[in-house]
Amino acid sequence: MAQAADPTDPVELELRIGAPAHGGHFVARHEGRVVFVRHALPGELVRVRITDGGADSGFWRADTVEVLEASGHRVAHPWDRADALLAAKRHRPAVGGAEFGHIELAEQRRLKAAVFEEQLQRLARIERQVIVEAADENDDGGLGWRTRAAFAVDKSGHLAMHAHRSDELVPVTEMPLAVAAINDLRLWEADLNQVSRVEVAAPANGSAPLVLLVPEPNASPRRMAAVAAAVDPAASVAVWKPEERKLTRLKGRTWVAETCGNHQYRVTGDGFWQIHRSAPQVLTEAVMAGVRPQPGERVADLYAGAGLFTAPLAEAVGVTGTVLSVEGSPGTSRDARKNLHDAPQVTIVQGKVEKALRSQNGLDAVVLDPPRAGAGRTVVHLLHDQRPRVVGYVSCDPASFARDLGYFQALGWELQTLRVFDLYPNTHHMESFAELVPPRA
Repeated sequence: MAQAADPTDPVELELRIGAPAHGGHFVARHEGRVVFVRHALPGELVRVRITDGGADSGFWRADTVEVLEASGHRVAHPWDRADALLAAKRHRPAVGGAEFGHIELAEQRRLKAAVFEEQLQRLARIERQVIVEAADENDDGGLGWRTRAAFAVDKSGHLAMHAHRSDELVPVTEMPLAVAAINDLRLWEADLNQVSRVEVAAPANGSAPLVLLVPEPNASPRRMAAVAAAVDPAASVAVWKPEERKLTRLKGRTWVAETCGNHQYRVTGDGFWQIHRSAPQVLTEAVMAGVRPQPGERVADLYAGAGLFTAPLAEAVGVTGTVLSVEGSPGTSRDARKNLHDAPQVTIVQGKVEKALRSQNGLDAVVLDPPRAGAGRTVVHLLHDQRPRVVGYVSCDPASFARDLGYFQALGWELQTLRVFDLYPNTHHMESFAELVPPRA
């Protein structure tokens, strides 16, 4: 019987792999116990190493270290630092962030669809066929799509990334999932001593990238200035202290210029923006087609970020309508104010969605794009009380979406349009848009 994972005496098993599970795992069983396995494929016979779980655990976690019978959908991983099999041979961990890289792209989407369907059935009691759509026609094998990337810094002062569910750092010299503008900075060549983390944003429109340096507690301003001076002159550089919410410009500006359709946006520091190069356009088109805002309507954009959806919503309702834009992050809300300063029909509120909804007296349409945890029961009930004709729900997590959908259904709402997009190729993540309509009077 396996005991708790011990790197000096790891437990290995041979397992036949079953269905995909939410979170990037695949289900296998050993002596009746469920084992959640990473880096495998349904039908494969693999050798795994237990990474979490002991004799009293309800389930175990494991990583694939050898494939004994391979699936026909297995391909060579495009990023050696994230390749679990190569990492096992070299006796080092694989970085997280590309856990589906060993699966051909079309099969990745079929597996994601199966996971989404299972979450709908289990949490919302809905049987619905799901098709996961590519974000754009030029998918490049699921590479070169990230316009944002975050890195750690190892003890030697070089760029690194964390292994999955671990504090261990793995040095990196490329990020194949990132757009070329991020890799072109070649930050792995920089001396990053006294920096604890690096965050990079490189807009898909080709405008100047921004490099955020998160300093170690005792880092000197002179050292940060030296790091900034070594970064490509085309990039802006700023120091970001998350615990103080303090952003200090070192070179260039403290924000990036983003574009979607005919709208321009500024996104400051670590402010939220969709990561995939095509995501802003794909999601905006889905939202506008699903919600269909009309001139003169009262619309709310909840968890609105820098105003990606607020701007086209305001354009659609016109000066005779209104848009309530609610965002919790103070910095991102300030960006929204700047981005929408010339739209008098927009009211920007920085604060909790629940509080903002309680101050409303009826809405015609609502867009909500909550964080991974979802909107929750309270927000769903407050939305129901507003009696909108439609709610457009953008989600980055099928489990929290399915849970919230269950809350809507209990109040009589129906799911109409559902679209799922592969905005995170070579990972298990996906994004969705749902059109929800209230019960008929």
